[in-house]
Amino acid sequence: MFERLGQFREFLATVPPEMRKVTWPDFEQLRNATGVIIIFVLVVAGIIGLMDLVFRQLVNAIISTLGA
Repeated sequence: MFERLGQFREFLATVPPEMRKVTWPDFEQLRNATGVIIIFVLVVAGIIGLMDLVFRQLVNAIISTLGA
């Protein structure tokens, strides 16, 4: 138990120096990355929506063929 507490304290002591080493993105980089992510999400949502439509039609065709 005390060993874990010591490890946690050591972790907390190393956080501030490591945070000073981080290179944070500027506003332009942040805006560009956000745009790329939004476009990617929209493309993936479109693909999933198209797959849903195709599979729904396929299932409905199978169900109507079997006479259910």
